[in-house]
Amino acid sequence: MLNYTSVMNIGYQTWYGSDEGPHSSFARAVQEMVVSRRPQRLCEIGAGANPIMSPAAAAQAGVLEYVITDVSEQELAKASDGYTKVVADVTRGSVQELGAFELIVSQTVAEHVRDPAAFHQTTYDMLVSGGRAMHFFPTLYEPAFVVNRLLPEFAADAILQRIQGWRASGGMNEKFPALYRWCRGPTRRQLARFTAIGFEIEEYVGIFGHDYYRSVPLIDRLETVLADALVRHPLPSLTSYSSVTLRRP
Repeated sequence: MLNYTSVMNIGYQTWYGSDEGPHSSFARAVQEMVVSRRPQRLCEIGAGANPIMSPAAAAQAGVLEYVITDVSEQELAKASDGYTKVVADVTRGSVQELGAFELIVSQTVAEHVRDPAAFHQTTYDMLVSGGRAMHFFPTLYEPAFVVNRLLPEFAADAILQRIQGWRASGGMNEKFPALYRWCRGPTRRQLARFTAIGFEIEEYVGIFGHDYYRSVPLIDRLETVLADALVRHPLPSLTSYSSVTLRRP
């Protein structure tokens, strides 16, 4: 059985705890990791149209090659120049031609993966010893994401267009089907999945709350109150998002 003391840091916060929001907080954490660890090779899985860092910022921090991958050539084409762009599906075995990396990151990618065991095993295989993987993803069993998982895709897409019209099909922030496999808060089962692959878990942050109810102030306020209560009395299975930092020994 997994010993919680083997995880360096398990923490909780709310969506509302920072002016920048958790997506931006994760991007900043990645940038801080790059600056502090100075990886020569950085890989972002599923980067598509919106990589976390600009090529210039990565180069300034000492990154010699910033590789971005995606299963869609069309999505990669939307990203600016300056990256090494590779069409690849990391769930289909080791991507040997990509080489080894000191840092691998993904942002809101894991929820779309059909074979999460293969995804994380390949990530592990692509890391050098001492290398790190950082992931940010929405989690079950947040009710909004449970509904998104259960609804037919056309219905979920129609609802999203009403509350987040900027995520139009074909745009820079297009919606893709979400499965949420291995997308959980820091439950014992979730932690054990990563350690079974061989990772050391350096940090696991569960985030409560989201901004999907902003157009309905009363429900949004109730969501905020609930998120604050869950930070004080956390239930890992009720997080809305999580970020995790994993290390290959």
